[in-house]
Amino acid sequence: MRRAVYLLSLALAGSQPLAAAAQEANFLQSLAGNWQGAGQVLMRIGSDPVNVRCSFATTAGRANFSMNGSCRGFVVVRRAVSANLRVSGGRYTGTYVGPMGLPSALSGSRRGNAINLSVRWARPVNGDRNATMTIEKVGADGLRLRTVDRDHATGGSVVTSNIDLMRQ
Repeated sequence: MRRAVYLLSLALAGSQPLAAAAQEANFLQSLAGNWQGAGQVLMRIGSDPVNVRCSFATTAGRANFSMNGSCRGFVVVRRAVSANLRVSGGRYTGTYVGPMGLPSALSGSRRGNAINLSVRWARPVNGDRNATMTIEKVGADGLRLRTVDRDHATGGSVVTSNIDLMRQ
């Protein structure tokens, strides 16, 4: 009897990582599709926000997520934007390429419907190379992209981009 209980506990413990991986895969696949929306971006802390319109195509596998698109501001300025993430053991890692065109490192984890990432910019932005980024599923057909940076003058946090997208 003890042996059966022991074997059952081993089987259940071994299935937990598989269940977690399946949950991550389901979440990532729910983000796949075409997205369009609008929001605001601060080119630097203290500047006036720029209204942007964005469109993205996203793909997802069991352990990866890719987002490719562009955002347009000032009517004529269009910039390519992309993010590529992999998940392993609940940990997300990858790269983000924003308006500067340089790859920045991403790392973090998911909590509920949000992937919370630390960003390590390729070069200093707003006085340092660190920020946070959130990719959040909002309802069945919404996606919010938000970046927060630190204002070195005040020590406070500043939302430097906030873009709300809808599935097309």
